[in-house]
Amino acid sequence: MAEFKLISNNKKARHDYFIEDTYEAGIELFGTEVKSIRGGKASIKEAYAEIKNGEMFIVGMNITPYDHGNQFNRDPLRTRRLLLHKREIIKMEDLKTRDGYTLVPLRLYINPRGLVKLEIAVAKGKKNYDKRDTIAKKDAERKIQKALKEYNR
Repeated sequence: MAEFKLISNNKKARHDYFIEDTYEAGIELFGTEVKSIRGGKASIKEAYAEIKNGEMFIVGMNITPYDHGNQFNRDPLRTRRLLLHKREIIKMEDLKTRDGYTLVPLRLYINPRGLVKLEIAVAKGKKNYDKRDTIAKKDAERKIQKALKEYNR
């Protein structure tokens, strides 16, 4: 099986949120936007997802206008519709209504069939002490791995 091509990764999301559940969504795009994404000119760092009238949208995703796109280029920060099954949207809306949950994009990629996909997570915000705890655990794990590596020499 061929690997997917990663376009944009939201590293900060895993630092700021506890990831509960993830979903793969297609995005409703125009031709020049797809060409720009294939060129690697997209960012999801400031983006978030929201549900309106039973449809899901991605807000704040930046797709740089295509160089040769002329009048066909669209607004780089426009709201784009996400393509999901109705039952997935209902399930996410159910989870989102709980206290402290939000919909966060994790990564934007091109799958092996050539389709642009967005991985969305239902996530709960971390408090500062949770973030410090996570950093401390990663640091301890790193030290353990280093010690094992030294021991095995």
